[in-house]
Amino acid sequence: MEKKESRLSILLGAAFLMATSAIGPGFLTQTTVFTETLLASMGFVILVSIIIDLGAQVNIWRIIAVSKKRAQDIANELLPGLGYFLAAMIVLGGLAFNIGNIAGAGLGLHVIVGVDPRLGAVLSGFVAVGIFFIKEAGKAMDRFAQIMGFVMIFLTLYVMFTASPPVGEAAARTFMPEEIDLLAIVTLVGGTVGGYITFAGGHRLIDAGVSGKENVSEVTKGAVSAIGLASIMRIFLFLSVLGVVSQGLVLDAENPAASVFQHAAGDIGYKIFGIIMWAAAVTSVIGAAYTSVSFIKTFSSTVSRNQNWVTISFIVISTGVFALIGQPVKVLVLAGALNGLILPIALGVMLIASYQKRIVGDYQQPIWMTFLGGIVVAAMSVMGIYTLIKELPRLFV
Repeated sequence: MEKKESRLSILLGAAFLMATSAIGPGFLTQTTVFTETLLASMGFVILVSIIIDLGAQVNIWRIIAVSKKRAQDIANELLPGLGYFLAAMIVLGGLAFNIGNIAGAGLGLHVIVGVDPRLGAVLSGFVAVGIFFIKEAGKAMDRFAQIMGFVMIFLTLYVMFTASPPVGEAAARTFMPEEIDLLAIVTLVGGTVGGYITFAGGHRLIDAGVSGKENVSEVTKGAVSAIGLASIMRIFLFLSVLGVVSQGLVLDAENPAASVFQHAAGDIGYKIFGIIMWAAAVTSVIGAAYTSVSFIKTFSSTVSRNQNWVTISFIVISTGVFALIGQPVKVLVLAGALNGLILPIALGVMLIASYQKRIVGDYQQPIWMTFLGGIVVAAMSVMGIYTLIKELPRLFV
């Protein structure tokens, strides 16, 4: 019984790590902005993105589990050097976006207690670093992600009820939208399973020893749970925004998510936004740092032996860059463009690997999973290249 509970705890921790990694400052802003534009039809965007998210997440988690290898090692086995390329993209994106996550944490503390955002960012950095000073950092990270995940979901649920959204219209437009926005779908998918995020839970399971063909059904449940948790938060936030804008209230363009909470629940709502922003940002900082380091530790025994210290350094660098010079916009733009290409490359590698016996043994990947994964690869490749072409010229303006 104790072993079963321990495994359940690990799977739940991995699910929350992935979900809270996805729920960051960008997640809050993207959901708010697209809902303000699409109104109830945003429900359709969320529905399609959830299906795509599941296609990516379940494939990647299962293949990592049955191979008992991390993504970069699987990639290197398929094509020497490909794993290093994938790891470089993950680390670049993780570091750049962690600067944005740290900034979000600083903003959250500014809203909660009024401290300067940069001081708030430094204090939040100390909290994130503190997790990895604990002897059993993995368990501490799992528990912190679970607590913060529940806090975000329940607070957003409260604001959703105060916003009084038109639930019936939202349900109808989820299946019969008045408008379909492909860019919104791709953006939401990228924000949920793009970059390092889709590997956060899978690599956590490898580190915790939950892998192998015998555990594939449990791993699948963990992957579905991770998408489910992130999706619940997305739906609650969508309905909160819809309730506010349906009343004709105008959102603050500078901070649309904050104005939703303030419109819905007054000053208390504004403080709730601060708590959610801080929790979302700090858990994303931890998830990005942990997952980014997991992509390089198999390349160096020194990094592997000192994983916690390298992770701490990752967080310190992110915090220091923001505290000293603020958000480096050009780096963030470039990393954002590259991030759009990480998912199709990584998922494509995983799908090919799932048919290589030297990697997965006698495991047989279900055809429908491969088909769904292939659709995700094709769609995200087209949109990722489009984003890269669109965003690169901005770096030189």
